[in-house]
Amino acid sequence: MEERLQKLLSSAGLCSRRAAEAWITDGRVTVNGQTARLGDKADPDQDNVCVDGAPLGRKEHKSYLLLNKPRGYVTTLSDEKGRPTVAELVKDAGARVFPVGRLDMDSEGLLLLTNDGALMQRLIHPSFQIDKTYEVEVSGFQTGADADLGAVTELEGEPISPAMVAVLFKNGDRARLSMVIHEGKNRQIRRMCAQCGLTVLRLQRVREHVLELGALPQGKWRYLTKEELSALQVQ
Repeated sequence: MEERLQKLLSSAGLCSRRAAEAWITDGRVTVNGQTARLGDKADPDQDNVCVDGAPLGRKEHKSYLLLNKPRGYVTTLSDEKGRPTVAELVKDAGARVFPVGRLDMDSEGLLLLTNDGALMQRLIHPSFQIDKTYEVEVSGFQTGADADLGAVTELEGEPISPAMVAVLFKNGDRARLSMVIHEGKNRQIRRMCAQCGLTVLRLQRVREHVLELGALPQGKWRYLTKEELSALQVQ
């Protein structure tokens, strides 16, 4: 039976319907080799529906991975510029998984990937407001810079919630900071630091909600534990 493509993608556990609409608009979805458009329908039993060239699997086993993303990788499954992607790091996971949220190319650390569309939608929805903890190495640090960062409530005219900032280490004008945010706007921490006269040397996400990076080596991934899945309320 024919269904709208965004419903098919959501039912397959790949993403939310809203995200599916964006994928269709971006040309990432094809039906029988033809690029799909919003409003198109397909019959999964008769039509060949693909996302980024991979056939749609309606009953794919749900997988939950935690990756320690290195610098130099983009948080996407494919890149038109030919840059390395996080998909290359988890290609041996046995399932096609999608990143939950983003880390920019120059940032590193904890990244959750899954094919559980319902969980993805819950975690990225603004109302959920999950805490994300970063360790940030900066130069140009002066006394009071941590308080200045914690007082930032606007970026280029856009309001943001204040971050929790703590100094972990300081040597001259260099420091390592802990910053906790929950909105995750585009390059938020880098923009906050620039606004306070700081240069980011390294940016690493070490915790997100109940998940911790721990001692996982860069470029490696692991499955979430039963305890972590329970804390994320995965059924």
